[in-house]
Amino acid sequence: MATTLKGISLIFISILAALIAARFIVPNSAYPRSPIASKLIPFEIGSCCRRRHHHHHNRHDDKKEKVSICDNFRHDLVPPATNATSVFCVDHNGCCNFTTVQAAVDAVETLSQKRNIIWINQGIYFEKVMVPKTKQNITFQGQGFESTAIVYNDNANSSHGTFYSGSVQVFSNNFIAKNISFMNVAPMPGPGVVGAQAVAMRISGDQAAFWGCGFFGAQDTLHDDRGRHYFKECFIQGSIDFIFGNGKSLYEDCQLMSIANPVQPGQRIINGAITAHGRVSIDEDSGFSFVNCSIGGTGRTWLGRAWRPFSRVVYAFTSMTDIIAPEGWNDLNDPTRDQSIFYGEYKCSGAGANATMRVPYAQILNDTQAASFLNASFINADLWLQPL
Repeated sequence: MATTLKGISLIFISILAALIAARFIVPNSAYPRSPIASKLIPFEIGSCCRRRHHHHHNRHDDKKEKVSICDNFRHDLVPPATNATSVFCVDHNGCCNFTTVQAAVDAVETLSQKRNIIWINQGIYFEKVMVPKTKQNITFQGQGFESTAIVYNDNANSSHGTFYSGSVQVFSNNFIAKNISFMNVAPMPGPGVVGAQAVAMRISGDQAAFWGCGFFGAQDTLHDDRGRHYFKECFIQGSIDFIFGNGKSLYEDCQLMSIANPVQPGQRIINGAITAHGRVSIDEDSGFSFVNCSIGGTGRTWLGRAWRPFSRVVYAFTSMTDIIAPEGWNDLNDPTRDQSIFYGEYKCSGAGANATMRVPYAQILNDTQAASFLNASFINADLWLQPL
């Protein structure tokens, strides 16, 4: 992806500041206007709050043509409906049929056999979105993951459980998302805080694909719950277990960004984990495979920890910075899991890929062992994944 890790690392904070400022802060806000925030909120902070001053106008002024915010809306960007597709246009300024994403989802025909494209104009959509099992074949089409975002702020406490905290929750099959971000802006939890897990996206349907998407949060950002999923050129940010669940998923060319607190040189603390895979038994066909990805950010983190006894995660051709702890993996202090979990690395690079101090149960895979994890056949993509 063209966007650098350094530039992307500011997006979450910038969007959070922009979101708060746009909704709650008066014009003399202390929050800076970053280029990213300007893209997401294409108006000046506080412009909605300024009092209008009444002046005497002459007759000329009264005859001036009124200008609508929708005058410059590019309707030609919205794809036309076809025999095989239905299109639902969403714009928070009211320039489309819908002003919220949830309203567009609700309008999709139940058990529709068409591809239902929900075209979402750039902007921040502060709402909680749920796609039920009966609303299949839906596509969320954003205008860029830096300029289109669905944002909410539930956490495990406020939503009665981590699984229900997702800003977006998808239970239907054949879901696609393109060029859009999913964010949870609940406060980042401090050490020992209970109930602060905050999911940005929960994907629980089968045969889902995410192209050029962003996932922003802290603890438990992406709930890759169950089913076969494909992530291509996505940006995924978090601190603890920020990709978790029991899905069978392939992550290709993705950027994984830790925002755990920086660890000072010489300190031996671990304060982050990228994955927490939840495979319960050897009979379950699930696992996470990361191919041609990059890992960066702050903190000192594990590649994964064993949320369930048969957790399965592989990293291949992935570059890792020195934020990765030398031991690499964690069994959640349950040595009985060491014989059943499958944690593999294959031809990875960077300071964090040094395997000399890896835990004994970590595997440095050979060509034969790695082969089944390296491409889309891992998720049976030939049966369902459509090219972009």
